[in-house]
Amino acid sequence: MSRTEKFALQIDTKLLDFLESEALPGTDISATQFWKGLSYIVHNLGPKNRELLARRDELKQTIDAWHIDRRGKEFDFLEYKTFLHDIDYIVEDGRDFSIETKNVDPEIATISGPQLVVPITNARFALNAANARFGSLYDCLYGTDAMGSRPEGKGYNTSRGAEVIAWAKTFLDETFPISGMSHADATLYCVEDGMLKVNGHGLVNPSSFVGYRNDPANPEGVLLRNNNLHVELYFNAESVIGKSDKANLSDVILESAISTIMDCEDSVAVVDAEDKVLAYSNWLGLMKRDLTTTLEKDGKTLRRRMLPDRKYTSPEGMPFSLKGRALMLIRNVGHLMTTPAILDRDGNEIGEGLMDAMFTVAIAVHDLERRSGNTAHGSVYIVKPKMHGPDEVAFTNEIFTAVEQALDLPQYTVKIGIMDEERRTTVNLKECIRAAKNRVAFINTGFLDRTGDEIHTSMEAGPFLRKGDIKNEPWIAAYEDNNVDVGLACGLQGKAQIGKGMWAVPDNMEDMLEQKIGHPLAGASCAWVPSPTAATLHATHYHKVNVTDRQDEILKGGKRSSIDTILQFPVAKGQNWSEAEVIREVENNAQGILGYVVRWIDAGVGCSKVPDINNVGLMEDRATCRISSQHIANWLHHGVVSKDQVMEVMHRMAKVVDGQNANDPDYTPMAPNYTGVAFQAACDLIYQGTVQPSGYTEPVLHARRLELKGSCNGGNNVE
Repeated sequence: MSRTEKFALQIDTKLLDFLESEALPGTDISATQFWKGLSYIVHNLGPKNRELLARRDELKQTIDAWHIDRRGKEFDFLEYKTFLHDIDYIVEDGRDFSIETKNVDPEIATISGPQLVVPITNARFALNAANARFGSLYDCLYGTDAMGSRPEGKGYNTSRGAEVIAWAKTFLDETFPISGMSHADATLYCVEDGMLKVNGHGLVNPSSFVGYRNDPANPEGVLLRNNNLHVELYFNAESVIGKSDKANLSDVILESAISTIMDCEDSVAVVDAEDKVLAYSNWLGLMKRDLTTTLEKDGKTLRRRMLPDRKYTSPEGMPFSLKGRALMLIRNVGHLMTTPAILDRDGNEIGEGLMDAMFTVAIAVHDLERRSGNTAHGSVYIVKPKMHGPDEVAFTNEIFTAVEQALDLPQYTVKIGIMDEERRTTVNLKECIRAAKNRVAFINTGFLDRTGDEIHTSMEAGPFLRKGDIKNEPWIAAYEDNNVDVGLACGLQGKAQIGKGMWAVPDNMEDMLEQKIGHPLAGASCAWVPSPTAATLHATHYHKVNVTDRQDEILKGGKRSSIDTILQFPVAKGQNWSEAEVIREVENNAQGILGYVVRWIDAGVGCSKVPDINNVGLMEDRATCRISSQHIANWLHHGVVSKDQVMEVMHRMAKVVDGQNANDPDYTPMAPNYTGVAFQAACDLIYQGTVQPSGYTEPVLHARRLELKGSCNGGNNVE
C-alpha cells in the first residue's frame, strides 16, 4: 500500500486523500491541524492505551491463578469478593454525585423510545435508520406477524387490512381516547377553535392534540402527542385504505426511532484503510445530509436520501416543524484493536480507537458548524464500547479532551455512551460514570458481550451452564437492574439515556410486542431494535409506559440489585448432562459461529440475519459470536467435550451452513475440504478462545479477513 508521512505518522494514502479532499473541506479544520493533533494523541496517549490493556491481562492471570489454586475446594464467596477488592478489580464507591452533562439534545435527555443500531458501512441501512424517526403502523402490522399471522400472497388483502385497522384504532382508543366514542366510529376529524373534534367530540386529554396539516376543517394530518412521542393520523380519501375508511383515515404514523447508533464496531467488518474510508464516508454523508444510495425494486431504480423535517400548524395557528430524522450517535471501536491504516513513528499500527475518535468527531464538525439537522445543542455523541472499569472510562474522557483541543472545540462537546458490557465495568459502574460525569449521555446493558466476558473472566472457575440456562441465573437479572439503579442514582434521569439491548429475532414481531415492553417497565429510556419496522412496533410500548414515572417509582423503591448476586458466575454445579445434550449445545454454538464467520470473512458482512440450527433467523454480530466461541472454549478447557467431538460437529455444521447459503451464487462452501480461511477462523475462535484478549473475536477475525484480502499487514491487538 502507498503511505504518506505527516507529523511522524505513516498514513495510508487512500485515507489521507479522503480526509484532506472530502472530510475537512467545509470545516475550519486544516489538514495540518488535524494530522498534528492526531500525531500528538497517538504518541502521547498510545502508551497509556497499551498500559491499560496490559492491566486487563494482569488481572485475568491473577484471577485464573486464584481459581486454579482453589480447584476442588469448596467455593468461599466472601473470600472471592475480598480477593477482587484486594487486587482492585472492584474499587470502593465514592460519595454520591449527579452527572453534570450539559447541552444534551432532547432525543437523549427527555424523550424515551426505540433506538436503532445499524452498520455504518451499509449506506442503505444507515439512511433507513436515519429516516426511521417516523414509521407507518399500518405497514408494520400488515407486513409482519405482530398480530399473530403473516400476510399471504401479493396485493392488498382487505380482510387482513381490516384486522390492521382494528388493531390500530384500539391503540388509538387506549392512547388518545375520545370523550364518549371510539376512533372506530369516527367519520370526521376537524380542528375547531384550536381543539380537535371527532364527530363533534373532544379528546379526553385535549392537550394531546398538538398540530395539523393543511385545512383545519378537513386536515390532511392530525398530530397527537403522548409521553413525549408524536402520532400522526394521515387522511387520504384517494388511497385504497382511506377511501374505505369512514373518516378517510389512510394511515397512523408513529414517531419511532428517536435515536440511532451508526456503528463502526461490532456490526461491521472493517479491517484496513479501504474499509475505514467507506465507514467514514457514510458518516460524512450523514453529517452533511447529502448521503444518497440507489436500489432496484420492482424493476425500478429508487434513490434514497435523508428526509426533510415535517411541517405542521399548531392549534393556535402558528407554523412549526418536527425533526424528520433520528438523532444520530456513532459507535467507535474499543481500546483493544490497532489498525494498519496508520503507523506511528516506530512503524507500529496505531490504536484504532484513537483514530476513530479523531476522524468521527472531525467529520461531525460539519453538523456542528452548519446545524445541518442532527444536534440542535452543539454536541457530538460517541458510544464507546468494551471499556473495563473506571480507569478505561477516564482514559476515554482524556482522549476526547485531546480531540477537542486538537480541533478547537469547546470542552465537553463530545458526549459519550458507556456500554456496560464488561464485568469490571458492571461491578464498578458508579465510578465508571463518575470518571466521565461531564460527558455521559448514555449507559446501557448488552447481555451477549457481558456473558462472553463473564465466561472469559471466570474461565478457570469451571464449566459454565448451557447458554439457555445462563440467561435464567440470578446474576443476569441483578446486572440488568443494577444498570438502571446506578444510572438513576447518578442523576441520568432527564439528562442521559439508560438503555437495554437488542431484539435479536427480527422476523418475530409478535413475541417482541409481548416481551420487549419489559424494557420501559425496567426503567430504560431506550432499547435497541434491529429495523425501522421493529422501531415502530416497539414505540407502542412507550405509549403504554411513561418511563419517567416508572423511573420515579424505582427511585422511591430503593436499590433492587446486589453486587453479591452479580458476582455469582453461572458455572455448572453437579449437572450431569448426557452426551446428546452436550453435542446439541455444541452444535447450536458451532452453527451460529460458522454462519456468522463465513459471511464476515468471505463477504465482509459484519452483521446479518443468520439462520440458526432450527432455521430461525437471528441477528448475529461479534457479540453473539463472542459468547458462542467462549462457551465452547470453556467446555473444551474443562473436558465437557473433546477436541475431536468439536471438530466433528464443526464439519457437520459447516455442511448445514453451506446448505442454508446454497442459493447465494457468491457463496463459497466450507465443505468438503474445510481448508478455507473462514472455516479456519471459526476454529481459531474456539480452539484459541481461552487466550484471546477478554475473549474478543476481533483479533482472529481481523487477521483472517486481512489474509483473505491479501493484505501483508495484520490487524493485531495492541501488545
